[in-house]
Formats: sequence, structure tokens, C-alpha cells
Amino acid sequence: MSRYSGMAALLILSIGSLLSDPVISAQQAKVATAPGAGSGLSTDKALTLAEQGHCQESISALKRAMTGQIPPETRKKAGIVGLRCSLTLDNRDAALDFLRLLGKQFAQDPDVLFILVHAYSDLSTRTAQDLGRTAPQSIPAHKLNAEALEMQGKWEPAQLEYEGMIEKEPNAPGIHFLLGRLLLSRPDVGPDAMERAKQEFLKELEVDPNNAGAHYVLGELARRDEKWDEAISRFSQAAKLDSNFAEAYLSWGVCLVTVKRYEDAIPPLRVAKRLTPGNPAIHHALATALERSGHKEEAEKEFAIHRSLDSATPMAPAPEKPQ
Repeated sequence: MSRYSGMAALLILSIGSLLSDPVISAQQAKVATAPGAGSGLSTDKALTLAEQGHCQESISALKRAMTGQIPPETRKKAGIVGLRCSLTLDNRDAALDFLRLLGKQFAQDPDVLFILVHAYSDLSTRTAQDLGRTAPQSIPAHKLNAEALEMQGKWEPAQLEYEGMIEKEPNAPGIHFLLGRLLLSRPDVGPDAMERAKQEFLKELEVDPNNAGAHYVLGELARRDEKWDEAISRFSQAAKLDSNFAEAYLSWGVCLVTVKRYEDAIPPLRVAKRLTPGNPAIHHALATALERSGHKEEAEKEFAIHRSLDSATPMAPAPEKPQ
């Protein structure tokens, strides 16, 4: 269920108290105006001004430097300084421009990547603060807060958030799914949590029949109980609703292999292979389906790919051939 997991931990942990913390101003420094500064600044002059706090006057020249014929190290410095200035001014459009240029020109530079991580996290936090400031009692704001609580392992407050949202707007799309997911994720669940989670996913489909994630999780629950027909139906529906849902195609194919419908298993497994060619489990399942349906030569190729990928990840156990 990783595909439908919550947002990145760096963002979540930074906004754990979104609805209660005061809004922090993005522009934390008072920016001075440089006498005589203009759009015709040289790169060196723009860097000097920016480092002296004259961000407003230097951003345009720093952006031009990123596309100019100057040494890479100078372009890198211009991009980093320009990004910092943009964030100081809370000029998010300019910040995104610098992020795009730095990411494209220095995609393998660890110093740049480190800065990009923090800049994207900063922008995400500011947007979350915008939401908390402008609509603190809205469903999206409560969802964001609940996801933050989940990531911090605060299961009970997070569950109360979701239940409160459902009480307020029982037909809001996505909330029943999130509550069901939380019930399956809690380490301290009671004996009835699994059934309650299933009911939440079914309620989600009443609200939104096109929720591929709900179909998928219901398929996994059915597969765990060896209800193969139900699992196959759920996985196939999830795949039809989301044509890029590789896990749904894989689970669909694996269930078909389990019930010895080998020919039927080949098409969804081929799609899963196309979507995530680096997953060894897909190649193993496809090889099994091909072998059992008489396609020996192609099956051997898939088994070979599986062995190659599996040897590159020795900690991952090799799946057994379905009997």
C-alpha cells in the first residue's frame, strides 16, 4: 500500500502542529534597497548585492546568469544565492524557477540536491501554513493535520481527526479511505479493526466508486482470506480505474496464477512489467505464468531477469512458485 501512503516525512514533521502554531512570516529579514541597482547588473555585482541583503535588485540578474555562458561554479553559486533570496522575499515563482534550473543543470551535485530538499520542504511548509491560516477548519486542513499526526505515530489523535471529518462531512471523498488505511496501520489495533477498516473502504466506494486505492486494499484483504474471485475482481477494477497502478496489475496476475488461470495472468503481468520493470517479483510471476502455459523459451528469459534483479537485492526473499 506504499503507493497510497501519506506525504513525505520531512514535510509532515515540519507541520505537525499546523492548526495550532502561529503563522510564521516567510520574509524574515528586512531587505535593503541598493542605490543604482538595475536589470543590467553583471553576475558578480548581483552576487555581491544579494550577499549584502539586496535581494530584490539582484534576482533578475541571478536568473539570467543561470542561462548564460559563464563557468558552471558561478552558475551554481548564482542559482543557490538566487534561490535563497527568492525564499527570503517569499517570491515563490522565482524560487520555483531557480529550483528548476538548479535541478536540471546540477542533477548529480550532492550540495545542490541537499539545498533542493530543504527548499522544496520550505515551500511545502509555507503552503501548509497558507492553508492553516486561510481555512483552518476546512476538510483539507484537517486532512493535512491528520496525516502529520499519523507520520508522528500519534494514532489516536489522527483517528479522531478523521472521525471528526466524517461526522462533519460524511460524503467527503477520500476520508473513509484514509480512516481505513489508518486502522490497518495502527500497531495497537483491536480484534475488530480489520473488519472496521473493510467497512470504511466499502463506504468510500459508496462515496467514490472510482477510488482505485479502496478497490486495491479490499483486494488485498480478500487475497489474505483466500477469497480469490473477490480479490481478482477488486484488483482488476483497481487496474482499470488507474492504468498506472502497477501493484494492482501485479496482484491481479498473481491471483490468477494462484488459481491456475495461467493464460489469463499473462496480460496484467505484462502491464506490471512495463510499468515497473525493476521489480523482480513481477518477472517471477510472469515467468511462472508463461512456463505453466507452455511458453518455455520466454519463461526462461523472465526467470533469468528475475535472478539477475534478485541477486542485486539480496535482502529481498525470492518468491516461491505458486503451486
